[in-house]
Amino acid sequence: MMNTNSNTEKSVLVTGGAGFIAVHCILQLLNAGYRVRTTLRDLNREPAVRAMLREGGVEAGERLTFIKADLSSDAHWDEAVKDCTYVLHVASPTPKLNFKHEDEMIIPAREGVLRVLRASKDAGVKRMVLTSAIGAIVYGHPKQTAPYDEAVWTDTTHAPAYQKSKTLAERAAWEFMKSEGGNLELAVVNPAAVMGPVLGPDYSHSIYLVKNLLTGKMAGCPKINSCFVDVRDVADLHLRAMLDPKANGERFIATGGESIWLAEVAKMLKANLGDKAGKVKAMQLPNIVLRIAALKDPMVKSMVPLLGMQMNLTSAKAIELLGWSPRSPKDAILAAAESLIRLNLL
Repeated sequence: MMNTNSNTEKSVLVTGGAGFIAVHCILQLLNAGYRVRTTLRDLNREPAVRAMLREGGVEAGERLTFIKADLSSDAHWDEAVKDCTYVLHVASPTPKLNFKHEDEMIIPAREGVLRVLRASKDAGVKRMVLTSAIGAIVYGHPKQTAPYDEAVWTDTTHAPAYQKSKTLAERAAWEFMKSEGGNLELAVVNPAAVMGPVLGPDYSHSIYLVKNLLTGKMAGCPKINSCFVDVRDVADLHLRAMLDPKANGERFIATGGESIWLAEVAKMLKANLGDKAGKVKAMQLPNIVLRIAALKDPMVKSMVPLLGMQMNLTSAKAIELLGWSPRSPKDAILAAAESLIRLNLL
């Protein structure tokens, strides 16, 4: 995205500024010349966010401002969106492993989206881009090998709690737009498992897959299949969805290519990282091993519904409509691994 002087007059709100995708969105917005405001639940995180941006090559200075706001409260959202042309609503409750009831994830996700939409509409924001997930697309369907596209929605009667929360939050956003959106525009990005370079200790839960392989924490690879996408391309797609007239009212899957099995990810690390991948075990584990481990480990339990599922998706829509051009899954995975090693985060 080009840095044009006209952008310096425009402010963009990015919610949840300490998050992995959010920091990369802020980086690209600053590089494109925008002024950025970002929300944090705790303003003590500001130095950490600025440090991650520095790691990404940008000294943000006063072009970036911070405001305290929480998705579970009405406070400060009016102030957060004031004078912003665009809003990237990236913040979302992260997956909880030890929740007592799924509403602990569903309610904050859905209510949070509606709070930000309402405030954006009232402030005269032109367009909001919502970060949803492929979790709002791929669950609860009969097995299929054809790639899923944006016309498909997760069947929430059969979805795990986190994926259910993403689905219901995105559905609530589209409902809001239909009933009371006014002049506000909405576009949605649904990323696959997000890889790419980490800039500090905050990164997506998907990257723990790579971390756990590199540290030898995984005794082998469960039979899990996923699409992968580089965080830099996810951020680029957010900017395209923010600016392109054709993106209004559309959802866009973000994947760097066809889905691959976890054992292939392990082999990729071994083939490309030499000694640094010495602890990686590329053997495929029998499903029963995972089912037994799931009895004790909530992280493992969350993987059980995915065993043997073909999770293939297509980004043809983003590529054709918005000219998006993502890196390969291999590049995204290796960038994640190399950055974890470089920043001593293993």
